[in-house]
Amino acid sequence: MQKIIDFLDWIGEKLGGLVSWIAVLLAIIIGVDVIIRYIFKFTYVWMIEIEIYLFGMMFLLASGYTFKYGKHVRVDIFYNKLSKKGKAWVDLIGGAFLLIPWCYVVIVSSWYYSLSSFIIREASPQAGGLPALYVLKFSITIGFAFLLLQGISHMLKSIQIIFNKD
Repeated sequence: MQKIIDFLDWIGEKLGGLVSWIAVLLAIIIGVDVIIRYIFKFTYVWMIEIEIYLFGMMFLLASGYTFKYGKHVRVDIFYNKLSKKGKAWVDLIGGAFLLIPWCYVVIVSSWYYSLSSFIIREASPQAGGLPALYVLKFSITIGFAFLLLQGISHMLKSIQIIFNKD
């Protein structure tokens, strides 16, 4: 079980590292856009759309990495007061009945949404916009797939805690 956890966590780490470079690229593009806008008094539609695409991709693709480090949104009314095993039970049950089903629904529905966009070669409706809107749509599917993998890793860690003899 530990090998599976290590492998899933490794995938999350690698993806987190990749997404951090998207953040750097986004900062550079926004900086260039601001300079062009305030010095030369114009902007490009494609540049604004790249900013939107990169932000969306960063948000979606980093969800598993964020979950791995516990930086996601959590309602901690009772959770913080629980023992380590109590937290593990909440995480296991929440993962099994909330995280996995929700990820499944989003992965399946976004796959068809993205695939239909790809088939028709959906592009930006804006003149001068980007030609491949489906790239952003596929980020939904990929992001939730990586969130699912990280959720499975977290559930396996919870099982280890619950059945630990300590």
